[in-house]
Amino acid sequence: MKRNKAVIAAFILPALLIFCVVFVYPIVRTVFMSFFSVENATSTVDQWRFVGTRNYFDLANTELFKISLWNLFRIWAFGGLSVLSLSLLFAVILNSGIRFKKFFRAVIYMPNVISAVALATMWIQYVYNPKFGLATKAYVTVTGWLEAVGLGSFGKINWTDSDHKFWSLLIAYCFGMVGYHMLIFSSGIEKIPGELYEAATIDGASRPQQFAKVTYPLLQGVIKTNITMWSITSVGFFVWAQLFSMVTADTQTITPMVYMYLQVFGAGNVVTERNAGLGAAVGVILSLIVVAVFILTTVLIRDDEIEF
Repeated sequence: MKRNKAVIAAFILPALLIFCVVFVYPIVRTVFMSFFSVENATSTVDQWRFVGTRNYFDLANTELFKISLWNLFRIWAFGGLSVLSLSLLFAVILNSGIRFKKFFRAVIYMPNVISAVALATMWIQYVYNPKFGLATKAYVTVTGWLEAVGLGSFGKINWTDSDHKFWSLLIAYCFGMVGYHMLIFSSGIEKIPGELYEAATIDGASRPQQFAKVTYPLLQGVIKTNITMWSITSVGFFVWAQLFSMVTADTQTITPMVYMYLQVFGAGNVVTERNAGLGAAVGVILSLIVVAVFILTTVLIRDDEIEF
């Protein structure tokens, strides 16, 4: 028995050490750094200057950071509602017995295969382009199709100006995220026994009733997973904000992750000096936001008593 424990420990110890070095140590260092003024992220500890909670108070009193939090909330709330609703709808349709299921699933997921840079460039250079995108008149373009169905007013909007930039960014970002969450929902639906749907059909339940009484209750755990994953990706929102704005601190596209980048690397003309400690405080706040969303989701969506 002792020999078996020694073998188990020998296999677990390397993984545990790697986990501590790669994950635990950076987390502890970041939390510790957030209470100091640090000029460079690579500065040694003896160069750190203790400031207590001043970094957090500075963030609370910084208008640009509060704007970035508001943008993050809009991405999480409006984007999350759109993405999760569409992905759940597609997952239900794909698992309803339609033909060419694998083909449609691959098409919906395809944007996730393309890099974010290429996908954002496609939206900026084509879809939102004033020459041959949404703002053109020819019927061979997207605007022509919109006019044909009575939505031509959308083609007259300058989607990349300061008034519409945030929503154009959010639409493009949501387009690329639907497929990912659709697969998670689809995997959850596939685990639901078909006998339950057969019994519901025999009892005379319609498709909407089957979704409300069978599918949705048995997807509570999957819904929690998707909300958590969406929260994590929203908090890490960076590349799209940078690509949709030539100005680093654009109030329409800035997010906390972009603000942290400005503080740590001193990019743009807003930050005159680098402060990795302030950037670490931003990282701690974002982590706490994700944890708070996870706890709130766990409390509101309970699936402990649900069985297949």
